[in-house]
Amino acid sequence: MLRAGLGVRMLATAARPHRLRMLLMGCPGSGKGTLSARIEQKYGVPIITAGDLLRWHTTHGTELGREAAEVIRSGKLMPDKTMMSLVGQKLDEMGDSDWILDGFPRTSGQATLLNDMLHREHRPLSLVVNLCVPEEVILQRVLDRWTHIPNLSYNPPKTPGIDDITGEPLEKREDDNPETFRKRIESFHAKTEPMINYFRTLRAPSDPSQPLLVDLAGRTSNEIWPKLQHTIESRFDYHRTSS
Repeated sequence: MLRAGLGVRMLATAARPHRLRMLLMGCPGSGKGTLSARIEQKYGVPIITAGDLLRWHTTHGTELGREAAEVIRSGKLMPDKTMMSLVGQKLDEMGDSDWILDGFPRTSGQATLLNDMLHREHRPLSLVVNLCVPEEVILQRVLDRWTHIPNLSYNPPKTPGIDDITGEPLEKREDDNPETFRKRIESFHAKTEPMINYFRTLRAPSDPSQPLLVDLAGRTSNEIWPKLQHTIESRFDYHRTSS
């Protein structure tokens, strides 16, 4: 749900008036998880995962969890109001801390609800990053993906076909095939392009001359990472480091 960051390298809070409240967006397989983890490790910024929040509430039987469980049992889509309540509660707990929000919002309607709520609380979003990775690169990455390891091309197992951690045979996920991937990409564009266009109309709260949304292009996470570092460090006064 929220993972504590390691290796934090930031200036004192008093010297950092602008908080990093960030969304990281991109197609399935574009490297959002990898890059979020790098931000968490390097800067100590915690990741709030919408899916983990939903699972926690349903597992613990909270009022929101029971409401969500009923929707899941009915086979309906989770209402924006329910997801907004789950996410809003966690963001309230975070107070004035930095954070990365993963898995929410997914539509322009959810984006508007989130942005309005954060502005009412005087804790507006300060950065939205849109990862622009060629679809043919993502397709190969997805086809390489096996359970328990991020990617065969970038992190192959020590023993082919065997999980390094569990010793179990590796199996491809059922949804890792070209047809399913292309459907996921089509669904992604249909749902998120209006949301991305919405964020393009907004300005950074700390400097209205800067856009809230930044496009970062590259073929790999290693290629995008230096650009992401520069964006974060130039806007939020983190210490510059070479790692």
